[in-house]
Amino acid sequence: MDFLATIKATAESTGGTVAVIEHLASRGAGSPLHVHSREDEWFYVIEGELTFWVGGNTSVAPAGSFVFGPKGIPHTFMVSSGQARFLLVTEPAGFEGFMRAGSQPAERLEIPPAPTDPPDIAAMSALAAQYGIEILGPPGIPD
Repeated sequence: MDFLATIKATAESTGGTVAVIEHLASRGAGSPLHVHSREDEWFYVIEGELTFWVGGNTSVAPAGSFVFGPKGIPHTFMVSSGQARFLLVTEPAGFEGFMRAGSQPAERLEIPPAPTDPPDIAAMSALAAQYGIEILGPPGIPD
């Protein structure tokens, strides 16, 4: 992944109710188009700006914005400013397991260099399926 993710609250610390993950990312970073079968997602933009596509609707979310990604609805996001910091809250918890399994531990608390190779969508899709997530398309905001 091309962002720094810090897990702030886990299933273990919240009795399974929510997970909270802080993200720091550069322009263009984001998620592939996907849909969750288990959890709703809430995004709170602390700094910078994100562009979201949720169920066919595109919105720009500057700092202070709150965006809801309900389970069962396809969605994606992308950092549209130079850099952004945001919180991702999932309910119920469990998504943080996917983040741990699909990420590398950070060597430093800074945004890692962008990957030089494209993501392995087949491997990501297989891992995502274990967490009730279906990858529907590549990263980026659909037209």
